[in-house]
Amino acid sequence: MVGARHSFLSSAAAEELKNCIASCSRSPQGVHTMSVRFQIVVDGKDVEGLARFWAAALKYIPEPPPPGFASWREFYLSLGVTGDDLEIGTDSIVDPYGGGPRIWFHRVPEQKVVKNRLHFDLKASGDRSLPFATRRAQVEAEVSRLEQIGARRLETDNDEAHDRYAVAMADSEGNEFDVN
Repeated sequence: MVGARHSFLSSAAAEELKNCIASCSRSPQGVHTMSVRFQIVVDGKDVEGLARFWAAALKYIPEPPPPGFASWREFYLSLGVTGDDLEIGTDSIVDPYGGGPRIWFHRVPEQKVVKNRLHFDLKASGDRSLPFATRRAQVEAEVSRLEQIGARRLETDNDEAHDRYAVAMADSEGNEFDVN
């Protein structure tokens, strides 16, 4: 699968990546662990733009290049990546405190055409012990911040009877997400 999905890697680099992935799910003693480390992968055309947007939206930071490399471009060149697969800037972001998953933006040639099957829910409303009006105001404040960095509002679910206030939004490439 690694070779097929990441066909831009040389066979040696693909094998190294496969071994790294296999070892990530083992404890230092070589025993498989219960939790699995994962990253989220988002397909897009403008991966650097998506990385900038989502870093700002999630309060993440661009992922620093691996040790020994001045840039991600230098790292990818060392793996034999060339042409359209070679990124100029960053294509991944990380939680600056290490708690959240890494997010990698994978360049694809096609536009998004159907609704996401998986999406982010950004929790901005606070605890349900807060009054509905307070939670709605907190969601709207976050929606406003996200609109200022390039998101657009799609739909608002204002259902006080069922204690739900959420706003569906989309990033610059149409990837849907919710703020609630």
